[in-house]
Amino acid sequence: MTELTDTTGPASPAEPVAFPQDRTCPYHPPTGYDPLRDGRPLSRVTLYDGREVWAVTAHATARTLLADPRLSADRRRPGFPAVTARFEAARNRRVALLGEDDPEHQRQRRMMIPSFTVRRAMELRPGIQRIVDELLGAMIEQGPPAELVSAFALPVPSMVICGLLGVPYADHEFFEEQSRRLLRGPTGEDTEQARRRLEEYLGGLIDAKAKETEPGDGILDELVHQRLRTGELERTEAVSLAIILLVAGHETTANMISLGTYTLLRQPGRAAELGADPALLPAAVEELLRMLSIAEGLQRVAVEDIEVAGATIRAGEAVLFATSVINRDPAVYDDPDALDLHRPSRHHMAFGFGIHQCLGQNLARAELEIALGSLFARLPGLRLAAPAEEIPFKPGDTIQGMLELPVTW
Repeated sequence: MTELTDTTGPASPAEPVAFPQDRTCPYHPPTGYDPLRDGRPLSRVTLYDGREVWAVTAHATARTLLADPRLSADRRRPGFPAVTARFEAARNRRVALLGEDDPEHQRQRRMMIPSFTVRRAMELRPGIQRIVDELLGAMIEQGPPAELVSAFALPVPSMVICGLLGVPYADHEFFEEQSRRLLRGPTGEDTEQARRRLEEYLGGLIDAKAKETEPGDGILDELVHQRLRTGELERTEAVSLAIILLVAGHETTANMISLGTYTLLRQPGRAAELGADPALLPAAVEELLRMLSIAEGLQRVAVEDIEVAGATIRAGEAVLFATSVINRDPAVYDDPDALDLHRPSRHHMAFGFGIHQCLGQNLARAELEIALGSLFARLPGLRLAAPAEEIPFKPGDTIQGMLELPVTW
């Protein structure tokens, strides 16, 4: 087993820390990760099956390694880490974008980039604002209390990504349920069944679009008529891209809206401050992205030996990125456990780094700014409708967020 050779920092934990772990507080890292916050850039952690792997916990080391082509995102490679049994069951399945290395990754990403630029996100803002206003209007008309996940946090990004992709929102209950099972299914078979159902649904939608004489204006229409018909893209690859875009396009932002709202309501004065000063929104969104770190545990495997931070990661060894710890690195952020809406924290790792940095980050920022800004501006008296400690949130082996969020005003 490879050992750390840097002896200048604190000693490594006597026993590897279990990874992942459930959070005690939904917006703080698990208390069980405290040994990973001892100042060392790399530690050893233990996965569900007892396997020990590397965990990156320092901001600078994470940026270095995520930009290193000697780390592979291809889950089919020997040694790639499976953080759950359901992930292990699907590890031999090819995954577009997230699970591809260059040059395939670059080819796929190049197809998608025009739809996710800063300019495109700006163009989408009026439509996002209309969706947010309609949902808030319906919630206000119905009157308090409300369950914010189902009434607002989930439908906002679901409606947005459906419009962008060209997926009928009328089918949202189906694909939201399959997405939930894909990410949080109790067994590998449950997860695979959800994936098959999404493949059948999106494959059928792609086939229907291929029969249309005139394409629609969604991303899937463009893929079909400009890439699939020309042979640049195979049907299986188009379906895989569609799954990634649909699932990631609503799950991550929905969790950020719900958990971001909960976090602000738990910080005295922060929600009122944000509602009273819209100019704070961009910085506040970045700070929430940093602090909440909802996508924990990016996975890679070394394809060559890598010397970094006083250690040697051997070819074939697995590497995880403990995002919640990386984004609390005191070498980068003063008082990292505090929510500071004025903090210039754009260099957080919530969207990853390097070639796999989140393609939809510009869209996510637009949705979060509009959703949170409108929510607190229109409902300045918003507050939790249940004791904070009784509100359920998601376990540590999936994207972090609230299962429910009862609110009143």
